[in-house]
This record gives sequence, C-alpha cells and structure tokens, in this order.
Amino acid sequence: MREYEHLKVTSAGAVTTVSLNRPDSHNALNKGLIRELTRCFDDLSESERARVVVLSGEGRSFCAGADIGYMRDTAGLSYEENLEDARMLGAMFRAVDECPKPVIAKVRGAAMGGGAGLVAAADVVVAEERTRFAFSEVRLGIAPATIAPFVARKIGASHARSLFLTGERFDAARAREIGLVHESVAPQELDAAVEGKVGELLAGGPHAQASVKALLRQLESLEPMDAPGLMSRVISELRTGEEGQEGLSAFLEKREPRWRGTP
Repeated sequence: MREYEHLKVTSAGAVTTVSLNRPDSHNALNKGLIRELTRCFDDLSESERARVVVLSGEGRSFCAGADIGYMRDTAGLSYEENLEDARMLGAMFRAVDECPKPVIAKVRGAAMGGGAGLVAAADVVVAEERTRFAFSEVRLGIAPATIAPFVARKIGASHARSLFLTGERFDAARAREIGLVHESVAPQELDAAVEGKVGELLAGGPHAQASVKALLRQLESLEPMDAPGLMSRVISELRTGEEGQEGLSAFLEKREPRWRGTP
C-alpha cells in the first residue's frame, strides 16, 4: 500500500477507508492532499481487493474546503498557473466520481466548498445531523466552478443556483432534503449507519455496480433517443457475463452468490 502524508488509508477485508488526515486544519485541501487523494482513488480504481470505499475525515470535520495558505498561494499565480491548478483540483473530483467502486462519504463537522464538492462526488452520503455545509466561494469573490458539475448533477440546477449565489450555510437536514446527503443521523449512530450501507453495497455484484456508475455518467451526455440503445447493450452484457450468470443462478437456486462477503 502506498504511503501518504495527508491521508490515512486502511483496509478491512473488501472495504477500504480513506481518511483526510489534516485534523488540525479541519482537513482543508492543499496541493499535497489534492494530489494524494487523486493518486489514492486512481489506485483504488485498479484494485482487485477493494470493493467499497469509505471516504471520511480525521478529527472533528470532514473537510473545511481550501486551506488558507493554499488560497494565499493561488492568489499570486498567473492565469496559466491558475488553469493548471484548477485542472489538478478537477482531476481529484473526477478520480472520486469515476472510481468504479461504490464510494460512501462519512461526513461530520463541516463540509465546506471543496469539501462539499467531495460529498457531491460520492455515491452514498451519510452525515451527522450537526454537520454544516456551504458553497461559500462567492463570499471570497470567486465561484465554485470546479465542483459545479458534480454538485448541480446531485442537487439540481435550482438548488445549486440558490446555494452558489448566497454562499449560505445549511445543515444536514437541508442537505438531505435537496439530495446532497442520503441519510442524516445522530453522532452516536454514524458508524453503524455507514456500516449498514457498506453491508448493502457488499451484497451487490461488483461488476454490475461499476457498470451502473459508468451507465449513469454516459446517460448524462446522451440524447434521449440514444438512451434505449445504450441501456439495452448494458443489460445484455451483464446478463450474459460471468457475474450476471452467477447472480441469476444463485437466485434461482436460492443460495448466496459467490461475491457476497468476498473481495
């Protein structure tokens, strides 16, 4: 396993937990953390062992957005240097979003700016009810441009427009209402709720789950008339593939499929 300075990565069976590990700064994003998170998710995409990824933060917060020192540095960059920096940040969100393994965000404390962007890039989100969220970039005279595609896809254009323009803070109940969070629980229930989601995900076929994620991304860019053809090809490939054949056989034979509980 690769060594990281700003991440804590642990594995237990088929589950890999990736924790942002800058607790003294509420896991704020800096260049080192951005690069490490990108490399980590690129590695996990290729892993044959990891089936589910839990993304969390050490300490009191999930991720408080951009690090103050990092923001200070970007203020002095040229236009071309800012372009390269934005591409680097975008690559991190894409690495999380495009990971073929299901990604659960385990959120507590604060998820601001880029931290809320990571929440939007995850597949399943469980948050403590006391968590605070914000897309506060406009209050710094900038825009949440890099995270906008992931957030707008998750919560819709109407909520994105309102929250991007006001930069207001909102709680986990509001985040659940708009679709950014899927489950909001009391602090003492967070671990159990995430474990429950992990169990549900491990019950599914890993190849099927990767195909579902790829299918949903493709549907976003398709014309409506092209969607039926894509869906027909995907279901046909899955039904005739090894995993699909095993799943259907297990169902008919009233037994567990081979992938359950195994890497």
